[in-house]
Amino acid sequence: MPVPRKTASLIGAAALFTTPAFASSSAVSPYAYEITEVLGLPITNAMLTGWVLSILLILVIRFMVGRATLIPGAGQAMVEGLVQWVYDTMAPIVGKKLIKKVFPLLLCLFTYILIMNWSGLLPGVGTFGHFVPTQEISMEEMQAKEDAGYVVREIDGKYYDGHFEYYFRPVNSDLNTTLALSIISFLAWIWFVLKYAGPKILLFDLFGNKADKNEVPGFIYIPLFAIFMGVGLIEVISILSRLVSLPFRLFGNVFGGENLLTSMHGMFEWVLPVPFYFLEILIGFVQALVFTLLTAVYIGLICNHDSAEEHAHAH
Repeated sequence: MPVPRKTASLIGAAALFTTPAFASSSAVSPYAYEITEVLGLPITNAMLTGWVLSILLILVIRFMVGRATLIPGAGQAMVEGLVQWVYDTMAPIVGKKLIKKVFPLLLCLFTYILIMNWSGLLPGVGTFGHFVPTQEISMEEMQAKEDAGYVVREIDGKYYDGHFEYYFRPVNSDLNTTLALSIISFLAWIWFVLKYAGPKILLFDLFGNKADKNEVPGFIYIPLFAIFMGVGLIEVISILSRLVSLPFRLFGNVFGGENLLTSMHGMFEWVLPVPFYFLEILIGFVQALVFTLLTAVYIGLICNHDSAEEHAHAH
C-alpha cells in the first residue's frame, strides 16, 4: 500500500483529501517528475504547482483589494499590512535612497517564496498522480516490499513495484526553482549596484585600499594594496558562492521538511504529525524572510557605501 503522507493538514477538515503516496516510507523524490512536454520543453509537477499557485495568488489579491479606496476594507487592509511590513523591514537595510526602487523586487521575492514554501502543506499537493511500474515481482516479493513501505500494484493479475508520480509538488522542493530565484536575485544585485552605485564604487569596495593615507605610514600603506587585492579576490569568490548558498539553503529546508512530514506520517498516521505542520509554517516564513533579507543586504552594502562615507566624514 502507498505510504500516507498528509493524513492531517493545516485544517482538520482537509485531512481526507491529503493522503499521498511516495516511492518509500522514508524518502521523497529528490527531483521533480516530468508530466509532459510543450515544444520540446519539459513541464514538471513543480512547475505546474508554481503556475497554478501564481495565478491563484494574483486572483486572490485582486479580489481582496478590488477597487482600492482611501478607507480600506478588510481585504485591502490585509494586503496593505503585508506590503507595509515588508517595506518597514527592508527600508533600514537597503536605505531610504534606494528602497522605493528595490522594494518591488523584494516584495515579489518574499511573497512568492513564502507561498511556494507553504505549497507542500496545501491539500492536493503530493496527493494526486499515477503509478509508474518499474519491474514485475512475485507475490512473496510484493508482500515484503509492501511491509517495507514501497509502492506496489497489481495490474492484470501481475504484481509490480515502482513509484508514484504525483501531479503537484512543493515548488521550492525543486532545486531548479530555488536556483532560478537565486539567479534573479544575483542579476538584480548586479543591476542595482551598477546603476545606483556605479562600477567605480563597486571596484573600490572589492579591491580598493581602505586605509587612510594620512594616518598610515607610506611603507605600510603601499603594501596594503596587494593585501586588499587578495581580499577582493576572496570577496569575488564569496559573491559567486551566493549562487550556491542561496538555492541550496532554501531547497534544503523545504525538501527536508517534506521528508520530515513523510517520515512522521510513516510512523504516526494521525494527530502526532500535526504539530510538524506548524513547524513547517514557521520554517517556510523564516526561509522566505532570510532569502529576501540577504538580497536586500547584498544590495544595500554597496549601494549605501557613499552614504556611509558621508556619515563618517560628518562625524
